[in-house]
This record gives sequence, C-alpha cells and structure tokens, in this order.
Amino acid sequence: MTLQRRKSGRRLVPAVAGTAVAAGVLALLPSGAQAQTGTGTPRPSGAQADFTAAAAEYDVPVPVLMGVTREESGWQSHPGYSDKGGYGLGNLTDVTTSMLVDGAAGAGGRSDLSSLVNRPGMHTLRTASKLTGIPAARLRTDRGANLEGTAALLASYQKTLTGSLSENPSDWTAAVARYSRLTDEKAATEYVDDVFGTIASGAEQKTADGTLRLAADETAKPELSQLDKLDLESAAATAGAECPSSMDCTYAPVAVTGGNGQVSNRPANGIQIDRIVLHTAEGTFASALATLSATGATASAHYLMDTDGSTTQLMPVEDIAYAVGNYHYNLHSVSIEHAGFTAQGAQWYTDATYRQTAELVAYLAQQYGVPLDRQHILGHDNVPGSLDSNLAKQHWDPGTAWDWNRFMKLLGAPTDTGRHGVGQAGSVVTIAPDFERNTQSYTVCPADDPTGATTACGEVAQSSNSLFVRQAPDADAPLLLDPDVHPGLTAGTDGISDWSDRVQAGQQFVVADREGDWTAIWYDGQEGWIHNPCGRNTVPTTGVTVIQAVGPDAAPLYGQAYPAASEYPAGLSPSRQVALTAPGYRIPVGQAYVVDQPAAPADDFFTSGAVVKGAAKYYQAQFNNRTIYVNAADVTATEAD
Repeated sequence: MTLQRRKSGRRLVPAVAGTAVAAGVLALLPSGAQAQTGTGTPRPSGAQADFTAAAAEYDVPVPVLMGVTREESGWQSHPGYSDKGGYGLGNLTDVTTSMLVDGAAGAGGRSDLSSLVNRPGMHTLRTASKLTGIPAARLRTDRGANLEGTAALLASYQKTLTGSLSENPSDWTAAVARYSRLTDEKAATEYVDDVFGTIASGAEQKTADGTLRLAADETAKPELSQLDKLDLESAAATAGAECPSSMDCTYAPVAVTGGNGQVSNRPANGIQIDRIVLHTAEGTFASALATLSATGATASAHYLMDTDGSTTQLMPVEDIAYAVGNYHYNLHSVSIEHAGFTAQGAQWYTDATYRQTAELVAYLAQQYGVPLDRQHILGHDNVPGSLDSNLAKQHWDPGTAWDWNRFMKLLGAPTDTGRHGVGQAGSVVTIAPDFERNTQSYTVCPADDPTGATTACGEVAQSSNSLFVRQAPDADAPLLLDPDVHPGLTAGTDGISDWSDRVQAGQQFVVADREGDWTAIWYDGQEGWIHNPCGRNTVPTTGVTVIQAVGPDAAPLYGQAYPAASEYPAGLSPSRQVALTAPGYRIPVGQAYVVDQPAAPADDFFTSGAVVKGAAKYYQAQFNNRTIYVNAADVTATEAD
C-alpha cells in the first residue's frame, strides 16, 4: 500500500516502553470540523479522515494505526475510564494517584500505591503530549488529537527499534508489540496476532459521523522474529494452569477452606461439569484478587480475568467454587470472574475481555462437554436462588451491557443468525436484539454502583442485550411483576439491577400471542409482552424441547436438584429437595417453556468424596431471565417445530 504522506518536519523523541496495563477507554468526543493539529494545520473532519491525517502526519501505515486502535478500544467511545486510566481510541494512559485512591480502584492505604502510579506504561498520554506538542487535555477528549498521539507513539517506538519508518505494516511488528505495554511474550504475541488479524481480514464500524472502514490486506502478516528486539518475559505457561496455551494465564491457587468451596474430583467422580458462569467482580482485578484470596474468604471462582485478558486461575476446575449463590449450580459449573463493575459494564468489558473469555470458555467447553447454548453458558444473573428465601437476592452481573450475541458468535455458536421474525403461538423464538442499536434506558442508583461515581438515582441510556417484558402490548404498559422480587408493588421497575422483567439475547421462549409490533411469551409463569416490530428482535427457532405441565395442576419448580431423602446412604445427611413456593414459581397448565438438553439425574456431593445419585431426573428450563429446575415427571416434553 502506498501512503500519501504529509511531511510535518516534527522531530520525535523516542518514547519509553512501559509495563502491562489494560485497555480501558474514556468517552472521546468527535473532533470538530476543520480541527487543528498540533502544528495548527487544518484537518478534515470525520473519523476516517482523522485516521488518515494522523497516520500521514507521523508516517505510520493507516492499517497499523487502525489495527492497533481497534485492538485497544474496539473503536468505541465509552463514557468513563477503567482503573488503568486509558483515554480515547488509542487508549493513551494517564493514571493519577487520585484515580486509584478515590476512583473505581479504591486503592487508598495500599503500600504499593506509588509503584502502581509511577510506571511509564501508566503515562503514555504524557509521552504522546511531549512528542506531538498537543496539550494533554486535548489528547484525552479530542478524537483527532488522540489519534495523532497514538501515531506519534507508534512512530517513536518504530524509530527506536528499527531506526526507520516503513510503508509495510509487517515491518511494524515490534512497535505494535511495544505499544501493547505487555511484558509477557505470550501475551504480547497474542496482541500482535490480533492486530494483524484485523488488518488481514479488514473491519467496518458505523460511527456518529460516518462509517469507519479498514480494507482487508491478506498480505499483512506479523514478523514475530522482531519480538526479539523487546525484553519480554518467558512465554512458558505457569505450571498447573488449565487454560489454552495461547492465553496469558497463571496459576495462583487459593486455599479451599470449605467456606469458599470444596475439594472434589469432577467429572471423574460422576459430577458432571455442564455449565460455565460469567461474573463481574464489582472491583478491580487487584481488589477482586485480594478478596478471593483472603484468609476466611466465603466466595471464590475458578478464574479471574483482568481487562487486558490476562487471567489467574484460583482453583482447579475439578474442585467446586462457591461462586453463584446456589450450591447445586456451583456443583456443576465453572465460574469466571471479570474485573469491573456491572453498572459501568461498557467501560470494563473490553475487546480483550470478550476474546480471551471466549477462548477460555471454548477450551473448557471442549474439555468437559459443556453445551454451547445460553442455558449452559450463563451469566450470574441467569442463576436462580436455591430456595424461596434467596430467589430475590441473587446477583445481577454481568448485566445488560454484556454483548451476548457478540460473545456467542466468538464461541462459534451464534444466537442471532438466521432470518429474524416471529412464528405463531406455540412456536419458539430466540431473543436476538442488535446490541448496538438496542438502546434501553435504566435507572442507576448509588447502590448499583460501588465505584461511587453515581451519587443520585438517574436514567442512563445504553446499548443493551435485553428487552423489557411488559404486562400488555403497549409501550406505556407496566413492566411485568415478579411478586417475590417486588412484594407490595403492582409492576416491575427499570432499575439496572432489576433482572426480573427483562429477557436477554440468546434466551429462548415459547410464543404465547402476537399483536401489532408486540410479541407475547410465556415468562415467569405469566404472559409477558416484548416490543418486536416485524420480528426484528427475535429469531424463529426449531429443534429445541418444549415442556408443559402434565396437569391438571401446575408443575412445581425447584432451585436445586437433590435426590430424595430415602436415596441417601446411612451416615450421610440428606439435602432438602423441596419445591419453591414463592408467588408465581410454577408452570401453569397451558403454558410452555424451553429446555435445551435432556433431563439429568438428581445428585449430591459430600466433602468425604461421596456422590449420591437419585432416580428422579430434572430439566433445566428457561423460566424467566433465570433458568430453573423442573422434575421431568411433572411435565411432558415435545420438540418444537
């Protein structure tokens, strides 16, 4: 590719390579029409023009600049910033002490606070300001300026490492790796592969002022031998880590004390691993690691992932982590925690988070035979309480901002492909709104946001994986009421943490009725209505199993699936298998719900290593926003046409 260059005559001071930080992003305002560059030269407006101008200003190939920024921010302009202080499409970093003390990190009083802040990789924005002459404030908030800073850093790294600039993207491999600020060879190599994968395949994204396009260049391949120019740490995986070899994954096991989990031998002991649950930690990586590793911890997870995709395994997969607030789901699941805050999910769910989580989930699913569907690849918000007393208390992470369609597509099990539409009553649909276009407004209150950034309740509009469920086919109709979640009220709420009146992408429901732009589904033991003009938010689905109550009575529901008391051997105290009695928690006669897999036998596990199997079999059904257990003897099962 030949670039049209505009020689600026600027002298670049070689920038210093930093240490590993994550790809956090801040809201980045579009640059104004005919915005000024650092030298006062007018620049055309528009995102594509900003990339072209910044690349030409510093003799950086446009594909390299676009590939790197795609990797760093996904070309997304998010409000707020992560604990790593990244700004703009280039994720230029500028972490201050106050950010770590007063902001989301909550690091006040830490003895290592100074060392956390005083690292070159934490301040690439300041280096970019020196290289370009552009004030730091503009680099934070102006898109064109931020891209110039990114290009200046890349050019500085390239000159330092090779002595010259080049038009060939492959020649920039080492500079791209240095820009990542990753010091681990395996992690840096994966970053480079991702950037050049984007360049080779091309990319396209709509922005507020036009469509941003990177043309595919299949000849662009990384020269990985260039990584020898960098002082990278060994790529050898930490012994014991159960991760794909390509992941930056370390093994730092916590003590399994009985308060945070149980030592087990799954699945060799007969306890199947058939669910993977994704979580948001409501904290930074450092704070979550400290909490989960602390003596006397009462919760754990098998994995904890930072926003740059680097992962720490905390517990062997064969052991049971107390992670989801429901013992029987813990018994059969692997839990992956993510650094971040659910109320600010868009700022924490980075491209690296999606890609690396998908790589880990695909690996685990293949290892243990976990079905790649939304009844087995769950969020914590999809897990029910085990008893009436905790149905309403379960967590709501990763919430509405996790793009399930994108994630399932990365797993090779897309949930939004095929003809969108809706069939007749009795047919099945998969919920499939377009994440970017599905803007929903939620009320966010201080209690929802542990960062402290939310000081009063207010409406926040965001891209969402969810649709509201209403009591009638009208936008002004009250939201569906779960009386157990909202006793004494007449309707659900639009609170961001209120999972009880919404459906998520990938979930499947039986159509109950249709009226105009609205589709009724069987949901939560009721008929609920979702806005679905021309079926744009759903995909008709066949080949799944639909269950209905045998009748004449409603089928009971269960939060867990234990054997009957009489099936436990002498010396083992039976777990209580009781039906839920909370209002509405049953499958009324005439309603139908979806299950994705055959019914599985009831089972239980004891710290002695004993496993108890029962004769009864239970389906895991999609009941509301959460799954639930149903005794196979209480329902009839048919395949949806």
